[in-house]
Amino acid sequence: MKKLLTVCLMLFTLAGYSQSTVSTSEDSLVALETDSLAKVPAGQPTPNGQDSALVEKTLVKEVKWPTLDTLLHTESDTTYILNFWATWCRPCVAELPHFEELNKNYARHKVRIILVSMDFVRDIEDRVIPFVKRMKLDNTVWLLNEPDANSWIEKVDTSWSGALPATLILNPSRTKRAFFEKALDYDTLVRELSYFTEY
Repeated sequence: MKKLLTVCLMLFTLAGYSQSTVSTSEDSLVALETDSLAKVPAGQPTPNGQDSALVEKTLVKEVKWPTLDTLLHTESDTTYILNFWATWCRPCVAELPHFEELNKNYARHKVRIILVSMDFVRDIEDRVIPFVKRMKLDNTVWLLNEPDANSWIEKVDTSWSGALPATLILNPSRTKRAFFEKALDYDTLVRELSYFTEY
């Protein structure tokens, strides 16, 4: 009887472990997304007692290629919109309000927008974070710290020349992708997104 009880206990433990490891990659993506959304006004206490100056830095999360690669290969049924942009790129800046509007209008859908800044990492404090504040960007903002663009551009999309702005829409579980190497207006974003969200 003890052996049977021990075997059952081990099976339940293994089943619980396998379920927790399946959701780990998606949980870590959600953690990365929500961490970069943490916005606490200066002088206000944070929920976990962190210094608000440290939380403010998470307005823009510096990431390396493996973070993006994980997102590209997750098995999530969430539709991701990755917009590659830079503060110095006028067409990029002009289309950012469309992504903000899309974020508000699709907040209840399984759609996540990540704005991937291609600015130099040395400009994160003096240029990128102030820009994000000034534009009041609510979308997740990452700064990709990978100086050798040739090592990863084709992994995003083989047709990408590296020009900005560029947008990748993907739903990994449905193996759907659409890539655009141009500025997009709101209507185009909604139309293209409908191919991913309407079943």
